[in-house]
Amino acid sequence: MLNNLRAELVRKGFNTPSEAVADALKCTSKTARNKLDGISPVTVPEAVKIIETYFANDNFTIEYLFAEVKATA
Repeated sequence: MLNNLRAELVRKGFNTPSEAVADALKCTSKTARNKLDGISPVTVPEAVKIIETYFANDNFTIEYLFAEVKATA
């Protein structure tokens, strides 16, 4: 799960982070949710597109925003 990316999108005012990702990547909400949930991978070009769209003026690293946190049972 990409919890850092979710949290930073919420801090930017997006109530639904998956919709923000879907808009940036021009994909469906389901595809965006799968990427945020770690079901589908985020490619480097996709990560760059998200950063350029929403975080161009921030000092977040790609490692921070796209750090995967494993879900615990």
